[in-house]
Amino acid sequence: MSGSYLNIIGLALRAGKVTLGEEHIVKDIQRGRAKLVLVANDTGKQTMKKLTDKCSSYHIPCYVVDDRETLSQAMGKSGRVAIAVLDQGFAKKLQSLLDESIRG
Repeated sequence: MSGSYLNIIGLALRAGKVTLGEEHIVKDIQRGRAKLVLVANDTGKQTMKKLTDKCSSYHIPCYVVDDRETLSQAMGKSGRVAIAVLDQGFAKKLQSLLDESIRG
């Protein structure tokens, strides 16, 4: 997967436009605040199912991305398996980069 989306995650985090932590992400999905959810490909089955099902129910784009180590490194935090992007601009840019890397 292309690493360019990881830079956008870092920017969004510094701008305060993301949510971390499974429960906080679920709440933001339910409240309609989450514009995009990224989940690490090595996330546990229950967490993966919970987040992808919530995103599906609430029509929030959800992408399974690199492993937790890569995702955590992009945020400068350890042990992170998921992130919700709360800003439409960051979400659109991430989606286009991820779609491009999937296609290409």
